[in-house]
Formats: sequence, structure tokens, C-alpha cells
Amino acid sequence: MLRGAGLDPQVIVSGVDEDAFSADSTAELVTVLASAKTSAVAASLDDGIVIGCDSMLDLDGRGYGKPAGAAEAIEMWRAMSGKAGTLFTGHCVINAADGHSVQGVAATTIRFGTPSDHEIAAYVGTGEPLTMAGAFTIEGLGGWFVESIDGDHNNVIGISLPLLRRLLAGLGVTIPALWSQYSSVE
Repeated sequence: MLRGAGLDPQVIVSGVDEDAFSADSTAELVTVLASAKTSAVAASLDDGIVIGCDSMLDLDGRGYGKPAGAAEAIEMWRAMSGKAGTLFTGHCVINAADGHSVQGVAATTIRFGTPSDHEIAAYVGTGEPLTMAGAFTIEGLGGWFVESIDGDHNNVIGISLPLLRRLLAGLGVTIPALWSQYSSVE
């Protein structure tokens, strides 16, 4: 998504143990996780802008991350079927050169359809939902089973560009300055 938005990011896996963290709400937890991941990566760099995110689906006050396996994904889909949940994505941006950081959380409401047990099993069988927060996507095969969304669709895909723009501005970074493929833009 960032490449499509004109950035040329380097992907660095943080190695943070997500199970080691807890918080009072899903929104707080994704913010804590995004900050931990970003801090871990920034600590290994001398400079650069580090962007980290973490997403979870909140359904009836319970946070759902990536399912542990197919059986859990099926149970998640049975719980989500015909309901609405909120996909929270915590964002953290750190200037590795000086350690300054900003963070925020984006929220998007998802209204799920009511797929049949056969459709749920077939979807989970593709493997796609096993690597996704909330066991679904809107841009892939899971899009068939999402009725609507309210809010930033990019947030559901993984990162809220409007929130990221505001966070970067908080560090004094403009979006045009990051558009590497457009060298004449300043």
C-alpha cells in the first residue's frame, strides 16, 4: 500500500512477542503493540522514519487478532456472521535519528454478511484468513463476505493513510518529501 502511495519502504520485522502485551481495550492494545514494534526496529537504526502498525478486530468488546489456526478462524467467522465490528489499527511513527515519536489509532466499522458454514469452511480452507487480523480481508477473497464498511478502507487493508499523514506531519515530515519516485516534487 505504501509503495502505491509513492513511498519506497524497507520492510523490517520487529520480532516483538505480541503475546507479551496486554491493555484494557482493543484500541489501546493495538497502539501498545504498534509502539513496541516500531521502537524495536528504530532501536536498530541510526536514522530514518520508522512506521509500525498493528490491527485487531473488536467484536462485542473482545479483540480478535490473527487466528491460531483453521478451527479458530471458523469460530471467529461464526461469531462475526451478521454482526458489525470495529477494526482498530494502532500506528506509531518514530524518527530513528532523534527518537521523537507520535502515535494514533484508526477505527473502521465492518458489517459482516452471513456466509454459510460451507462458505466459511471453503474460505478458511484457502488459507487467506489465517494471516489476517479478524480472519478476514476486504481486498481479497474475504471481500465476498463483508457487507459494508464505515471509515477508512485503507485502515482495514493495514494502514490508514490519512492518519499516517497527520502523524508524519507531527514529526515535521511532509508526504511530498517522501515521494521517492517523483524526484521533482518537494
